[in-house]
Amino acid sequence: MKAVVFTLGCKVNECESDSLIAGLIERGYEVSDKLVPADLYVVNTCAVTAEAEKKSRQTASRIKKLNPNAKIIFTGCAVQKNSESFADKSSEYLITGTFNKNKILQMLDESGLKLSPPCTEFEELNYVKTLRTRAYIKVQDGCNNFCSYCIIPYLRGRSRSRGIQSIIDEIKSISPVEAVINGINLSAYDSDGKGLTGLINALKQVDCRIRLGSLEVRVIDREFLQALKELKNFAPHFHLSLQSGSDSVLIAMNRHYTANEYAEKVDLIREYFPDAGITTDIIAGFPTETEENFNQTLSLIERVKFSDIHPFPFSPRSGTVAYKMKDISGEIKKQRLNKLLEVKSECKKAFAQKMQGKIVDFIFEESKDGYGEGYSENYLRLYVKDYKGTNKIQKVKVLGAFKDGALGELI
Repeated sequence: MKAVVFTLGCKVNECESDSLIAGLIERGYEVSDKLVPADLYVVNTCAVTAEAEKKSRQTASRIKKLNPNAKIIFTGCAVQKNSESFADKSSEYLITGTFNKNKILQMLDESGLKLSPPCTEFEELNYVKTLRTRAYIKVQDGCNNFCSYCIIPYLRGRSRSRGIQSIIDEIKSISPVEAVINGINLSAYDSDGKGLTGLINALKQVDCRIRLGSLEVRVIDREFLQALKELKNFAPHFHLSLQSGSDSVLIAMNRHYTANEYAEKVDLIREYFPDAGITTDIIAGFPTETEENFNQTLSLIERVKFSDIHPFPFSPRSGTVAYKMKDISGEIKKQRLNKLLEVKSECKKAFAQKMQGKIVDFIFEESKDGYGEGYSENYLRLYVKDYKGTNKIQKVKVLGAFKDGALGELI
């Protein structure tokens, strides 16, 4: 039997999908994470934007073209937000939401709408079986922040964290080359009074490279950075969520920091990790964003000198505070997004040039068009000519900017 676990959206979804992959393999399935012909499909959906929700719904028709008789299970945030839009497609589908994903594999023969009530404790999953080089480890779920534009706290529930020993046991059990520590709001991690810094201190027990998922500004302090520095092998890449460089827009977004505080935290990171990759998310065209506000964002980008940015247009999500705000025109959003995409390209090139001549630790991910591709510890995308790859860290010299990253040479 062949199965596909197809994932849309965030890295936490990928963690959960990897757990489902492990469970299906244990049950004797041949599993892929790509949309290929199969007997069973599990679609882990996303609702962070209207476009992501639309793509989640459209997956059904894509699957039917591959196998019209396949069993399809829909799970995740888009289902939790609008389960009827999935249930209407076929009474034969199994429709679950964001909670109790660990029970999906016990329901393979079931169909219909099976939404679970919200979880109040962290939901333990099977240890992951990834089909990629890096292993994503889920340590936290839910969010209490309620940013005015974000629907996720309403779909994922309140913040809840995984026990430290369970995390350590999983990493030791699967022995990945790199473990990426993830959560819906990773910065809110708190297990038995031990916050994210406590978890980092405990991760000194593991031998693989440790990378962190998205972080909030408020978690960055000297104690936290010192704990990271003392890890055996830390990947100095910080994805610090920004969303806007305008203080007035940040207030309207219910983000609890200023642009200057954000920049000061980046300075502190670089004090401990001079070559750290600093990446971020930025919303183009939030309802209260004026042209002056947008220019303030561009100025902050220039000050921080990100290694990469992920810009996306504001997407009204029903049920959020920002949904009731007067939206700005699609044309203005498009113009601002295009400008951010232009700046993104400049940031990536400048970071590659900064790293030119340096020796980095490279983990191979795939071969394509005659190059081995993968990432350095500070998340610089590297292209190594004629390299087929091994499942271990390799020393690579950065030769200079190339494509969307840098050209590298094996040492």
